[in-house]
Amino acid sequence: MSELSEFRTAKDGFFARDHHAPLTRKQQRAFPGLAYFDEAPDLAFELAPALFDDPERVAMQTSTGDVAVYLRWARVRFAGGGREASLTIFRDEESGGLFLPFRDATSGQESYGAGRYLEVHPLPDGRLLVDFNYAYNPYCAFNDLYSCPIPPAENCLQVPIRAGERSYPGEHAEAHRSAG
Repeated sequence: MSELSEFRTAKDGFFARDHHAPLTRKQQRAFPGLAYFDEAPDLAFELAPALFDDPERVAMQTSTGDVAVYLRWARVRFAGGGREASLTIFRDEESGGLFLPFRDATSGQESYGAGRYLEVHPLPDGRLLVDFNYAYNPYCAFNDLYSCPIPPAENCLQVPIRAGERSYPGEHAEAHRSAG
């Protein structure tokens, strides 16, 4: 079993059984497992970030009308879906974690309409691991009680990223397929 397969199996177990999962008890009882795109090795990148000289604070609108504040930290460029693309990486001011919210040509069709998220990991040589196979739906895709940042316009790609989580097959996502 690959590392990605193990990760997905563990995540499905968490969603099905853990009380910290975003699913309601009713959703957990009927949980069929998350839907995923096939593993796409060509959508895993080690990229050199182009750091912004003066990272500005950005207030992202959330799914509940609130705002979430991040630092616009760096830009990365890659070839995805047969074309050159670039995305902005944001940094959480409190944790220092790197956050990549994005929409792509699959949003609202094959993947969650409001977009997906990706955690980006620094590598020892200064590059970043940007592996779209780990792209995931925000918790608001499963439950309206969560407030999730909506990917900003600068992170809306015209190319499809067929990697990571697909639209949630459960009842909640059906009503929110084209959200955002």
